[in-house]
Amino acid sequence: MEWLALARGTLDRASDRRTDDAFLDAAWNDPRSRVLVVRDGQVNAVLGADPALVLLPTGEAPPGDRYFLGVDADAAGGGDGTAYFAVAAPLPSVEGAEPVGLRRVGALLPDRDSGLMTHAVSLEHWHATHGHCPRCGGETEIRQAGHVRHCPNDGSDHFPRLDPAVIMLVTDQDDRLLLARGPQWPADRRSVLAGFVEPGESLEQAVAREVREEVGLTVRDVRYLGSQPWPLPQSLMVGFSAVADGSEPLVPDPVEIRDAAWFTRDELTEAMASGRIVAPGPLSIAAQLIMRWYGGPLPKMPPF
Repeated sequence: MEWLALARGTLDRASDRRTDDAFLDAAWNDPRSRVLVVRDGQVNAVLGADPALVLLPTGEAPPGDRYFLGVDADAAGGGDGTAYFAVAAPLPSVEGAEPVGLRRVGALLPDRDSGLMTHAVSLEHWHATHGHCPRCGGETEIRQAGHVRHCPNDGSDHFPRLDPAVIMLVTDQDDRLLLARGPQWPADRRSVLAGFVEPGESLEQAVAREVREEVGLTVRDVRYLGSQPWPLPQSLMVGFSAVADGSEPLVPDPVEIRDAAWFTRDELTEAMASGRIVAPGPLSIAAQLIMRWYGGPLPKMPPF
């Protein structure tokens, strides 16, 4: 897949600098450096024709936990060397800006800003929910510029948590697409199947298991297509295609699936054009998987 909204970051994360206090201090005091303030998954952004994050000079940043996000430099050493940080703090009032979450602007921001926000939101959520050591219960401290929490009581280090999930573009021998609806979803919502990877299984095994569990189908030709972070709150979505025998009966799991059905392109076009099914927004990898099969933008596709 050529375009995934939350997998477009352009910064060099410079992970080797996270333990370099001299570099981090110099970067923080560099007038070129910029700060993204994040609070409860939201940041300030200026919306309109060209949405953009509000990035503050370090001297204007509010006090709060500080995370180093990277520098503006490509693998060949290009870029202008600007360093970027996030600070977890109440959002300041900025004229012309408003607080927004990833669902609202993740697909609208330019590549650099989308990557900055995704990184910052991911770290802020992890720090907010992992303040204590899972081994001894002691309070942990931020280390490595926001990418490690250290327990001074037992000496253990803890790293940001990610929950891998597979998401599947399932088609049949006639190239029909399988879409399903979760029990809590609105009547017009449909999407591809997805589920979390379990301990001890590969991603491909998770694809086969989830399809079997959710709709009773056996799949073959499981192939990787792409991935993107999904910090809502802490997943990594890994996209696959798979082929099922369309003659097998669909047996939706009533706990996870309200209904499921096969669609040709003409059938999906009619359903979305009439409003019976609402197209997912481009932020999600689900939308990109469906568009890959469909051949282009979906009818009445929302902007985000």
